[in-house]
Amino acid sequence: MADPSLYTYPSPLQGYEGLEPLPNDKAADGKSFINPPAEKKSDAYNAFVHPITNGDRAGFDVHIYYFQSDPEETKFAHELWERIRREFPELRIYRVWDRPIGPHPVAMFEVNIFTPEQFGAFIPWLVINRGPLSALIHPNTDEEERDHSQRATWMGQPLPLSFKIFKSSKPT
Repeated sequence: MADPSLYTYPSPLQGYEGLEPLPNDKAADGKSFINPPAEKKSDAYNAFVHPITNGDRAGFDVHIYYFQSDPEETKFAHELWERIRREFPELRIYRVWDRPIGPHPVAMFEVNIFTPEQFGAFIPWLVINRGPLSALIHPNTDEEERDHSQRATWMGQPLPLSFKIFKSSKPT
């Protein structure tokens, strides 16, 4: 995993400076806070935030892994791949690889997500339906190594990726 201290982070409150303090009133559950209504919904409902790609490249990649030496996992992965193709035809779904490829240490297949709406539908579906398989979810920006490491989210057991491919593609 990339060391987070290698990067800079803008303040999460950028653009919200100088506003009145938020109330400390509790909601009906007695635990969460009541938030004042927003003037409009966040733009993040309709487009991925910068620097995540919005367009043909896809905003997020999901890599779903299986151990190619395990016949049960292999069968499950192929069945999951077929189900995703049938239930989410609007997503871009790649072939099932039967061996490691790129930075990925075991066999896998990839699904591309293009909109926040697709992300909101597919990711919860995958949480429930991925079975024993691990999945890496990462955004697509111009920083591939960071996308696959510091910005990545895992479902299930994380697997060690090989970042050599990203280092060899950088100019020397």
